[in-house]
Amino acid sequence: MADQILRKFFLGFIQIHILHHAKKEPIYGTWMIEELEEHGYDMSPGTLYPILHSMENKGLLTKEDRNVDGKIRKYYSITPLGEDILEQAKAKAYELFKEIK
Repeated sequence: MADQILRKFFLGFIQIHILHHAKKEPIYGTWMIEELEEHGYDMSPGTLYPILHSMENKGLLTKEDRNVDGKIRKYYSITPLGEDILEQAKAKAYELFKEIK
């Protein structure tokens, strides 16, 4: 039960993390999995890709297919809506962390 609750909380953190990096430069799934692992998240492609697709469907990310060494890699970039959501999320997170610190 506790794992399910934490997973739901962490999903929001993961989405903020994705938007943060997609704002800096286009990201792709394998790189994002490795980045999240550096921050203690254990992500599989089966978990990450549905999150990326959902964020794309909601208009937070756009996807571009690129040929990399003969293989198609999907790169995700932040949209203007994603930037707005990221800024709002950062402000709320900052307020929360100031309070619970």
